Formats: sequence, C-alpha cells, structure tokens
Amino acid sequence: MTTTDVHVRELRYFVAVAEDLHFTRAAERLYVSQPALSKQVRALERQLGTDLFRRGPRGVTLTEAGVALLPHARQVLAEWASGAAALDAVLAARRGTLTVGMSTSPGRGGLLPAIRSRFTAAHPDTVVRLRQMSWEDPTAGLADGTSDLAYVWLPLPGADRYAWTVVAEEPRLVALPDTHPLTARPEVDFADLADEPFLALPPEAGVLRDFWLALDERRALGGPAAGPPRVGAEIAGTEETYEALVAGLGICFVATGNAPLITLGGVTTRPVRGLSPSRYALAWRRQDEGRALVRGYAEACRRVVEQG
Repeated sequence: MTTTDVHVRELRYFVAVAEDLHFTRAAERLYVSQPALSKQVRALERQLGTDLFRRGPRGVTLTEAGVALLPHARQVLAEWASGAAALDAVLAARRGTLTVGMSTSPGRGGLLPAIRSRFTAAHPDTVVRLRQMSWEDPTAGLADGTSDLAYVWLPLPGADRYAWTVVAEEPRLVALPDTHPLTARPEVDFADLADEPFLALPPEAGVLRDFWLALDERRALGGPAAGPPRVGAEIAGTEETYEALVAGLGICFVATGNAPLITLGGVTTRPVRGLSPSRYALAWRRQDEGRALVRGYAEACRRVVEQG
C-alpha cells in the first residue's frame, strides 16, 4: 500500500461520501458529476489497496478501513484549510487585499456594489475579495482571522470582540412547505409555531442558533411552549434549508431580504406576529479598527446605508 501520492482532492471526495453515505448527494455538494466522484473514490481505494465503502442495493456504508481513515482525512483537510488561510493572509497583505466574509449575500437593492464602488474610489489599488462562509461560523471568518470584515447576522458570539454597523433590519418571516396548513393564513402568530419542528443552525453558531430558533420569544410565552424547540434537522447553507423545507423536515424563520433565496417552488413564507426583527450587519474585530483599509471599508458601508 502507498499513501505518498494521495491528493487533498481525493480525501475531500472520500470525506464527502463518508459523511453523506450517498454518492449522488455528495457529488451535488462537491459540484462534480456522480460518475466522476465514483471514479475518483475507486482510484483512491486502488491506491490504498483496500475498499473504503461497501456498495449495495440498500446504500453505502463505510468499511472498517474507511472508519479508520475518516478522522485522519478530516484532520488533514482541516490542516490544509488552515495552511491555505495562512497563505491567503500573507498574499493578501502583500497585494493590499481586503477579505470580506459573508454567510449569505447582502443583496438588498445593490448594497454590495454600492459599497465596493465607494471604497474602490478611495482605495483604487486595493483588491476586495469576497469569501462565502458556512453557517457553522456565525462570524464569517472574523473569529479565526480569515476575514478582515464580514457581513453577519446579529447577535454575534463573543460580541465584545467586534464592532459593527447595521446594514438592514428586517422582519423575520416563517418559511413553510406549501403543503403546511398554516399557509392558508395571511399572517401567523408565533404561539401557533411553538410545537412545530424547526430547522436549526449548527450548534457552533451558538447565540445565533438560539436567535433563529426564537428562544427569547419562547420564554416569553411561558408554559409548555417555553420549553426547548423540536429540531427537525440542522442546516448549514441556503440549499440545505430549501431541501429540508421541501422535504417537510421542519419550518424555519428567514429574514425578509433572504426569502427569495428559498421560495423557489414548494416553499411559502408568511409574516409572524410576536417576533422581533432580524439585523444584518457589517462587522470587524475591534483590534483592527486602526487599520486604514478596514476603517475605510466600514466608512464606505456607513455612507451607503445612510444614503439609503
């Protein structure tokens, strides 16, 4: 057996299939074709001299070798991601690049292009790099230093570490599968949702997970409804949210500006009475407030928001 020529891509493919235990779903997540993914995994198995998966009519399972390899493959990918992030930081400093993270695109009437235009006019030699982040990191790269600024949802974990300017305050709507009985109502009371299964952000999202599960509003209800929500599934991205809604795994709250991302057919949103609004913000680390580029981008954002 030889492992000297195993590539990061092959390990990424292996981990994706191991986590989904489904080649087609893993291929969709990786944005590759299913035959190409199967071919790469077979090649990895040949190179290692052992099967990593059992493929049968009832689905895919890990072999003993696959179970043994999985934690180490994850560790290699995590180390590689850390190394790539460190390299990005060095190159960004060399090129005068500003990295702006985001968990969902700001959208909202051309906000992002307007901020970029104003910032670039004042800093023409600086490259603004946008970085899409998983919902597992509610700070969109601020916490681990891979983003200089980030568009985030409030509240932020470790809020005292950050400063921010709110770019949008929007009502939270409830997203429901079209077949749900509550879609017959033009507006829904929060109390009517308390017993529903909810789609939840990953536990790593901390206080932001709590916010989108409306824990404060649940406590205010009192009685049995004040208990913990039923979690039907965890979601870490827009596509996962849409698929979970259509599959009937649960309902979720969504900011008004993000509703078009998940109402693609089979999903309906309704206003909710008794629910506080969501706040979308541009945030940065307080320790970086003295950096000219961070300060300049934050100021461009403030000006655009003030002008409406």
